[in-house]
Amino acid sequence: MPLALVSIATEAEPLDGLLYTPDTGPVRAAALLMHGNCHNFYTGPSRFLPPVLLERGIACLAFNRRGHDMVTSLTGRAVGGGSFQLAREAIADNRAAADFLAARGFTHPIVIGHSNGGMLAAQHCADDYGAPRALVLMSAHSGGTSNVPLMSGLGLFAQDRLPELTATAQAMVDAGRGRELMLLPDWWWVISAESFLDRVHNTPDTLVNAPRVRCPTLYLRGDQESPAGYPAEAFGAAATAPCDVWVLPNCDHFYTGQEQQVAVQVADWIDRTCGFTAP
Repeated sequence: MPLALVSIATEAEPLDGLLYTPDTGPVRAAALLMHGNCHNFYTGPSRFLPPVLLERGIACLAFNRRGHDMVTSLTGRAVGGGSFQLAREAIADNRAAADFLAARGFTHPIVIGHSNGGMLAAQHCADDYGAPRALVLMSAHSGGTSNVPLMSGLGLFAQDRLPELTATAQAMVDAGRGRELMLLPDWWWVISAESFLDRVHNTPDTLVNAPRVRCPTLYLRGDQESPAGYPAEAFGAAATAPCDVWVLPNCDHFYTGQEQQVAVQVADWIDRTCGFTAP
């Protein structure tokens, strides 16, 4: 399958990614793949979806947001990555990737996001940026101001130390130490004080965005995941555009062992929803 390593310009460091294009037949559409929290363009759905979508004539852009991986090296000794991510930067990065596709003739993309990338994909489509033709949410989390307390209550992120760590992060930011790292009890374990507060206060709300999404949506969740944390049914009930909700049996957050099956199911839904005829 033809692919090219690409660099997408942003207001800060460029975003790396892979642009996959079909080697035979017409290009019916393009998919914009948004990775999960602290992941990247070569893990998870960003890796296992493109080979199947290419067979259906769908080009794919899998790319890193500035919040990829946990901590990553930039130019020289500068550092970045998921521990420093901010919601406004993630939204801007997704728009830069959509612009990158549009500049190459791939307009009205199919937007696919996993986990944190799913929450951001819902925001992207609620904003109708680039007029997406369809949205696929793969275990998108609930987002909003309730997300951090919910995660912590489930034993992730700050666990029972949320008030204490929130106060610590605020004190660090107030002292001009917002990019210094602090440890978390669980989840990804290390985060900057600035990113901690941003996640508490500025995470987009997936359910609030549900009625704002204008394109058809498929929302997947594994049956081993919490309906509160990954609210597929509630999103479907709040949606005003067509929305299909699937709870996949024997499936975890990362679709472990079912990657090929899930990829085919997603591709079949796209074929039906976008009016493509599978070759």
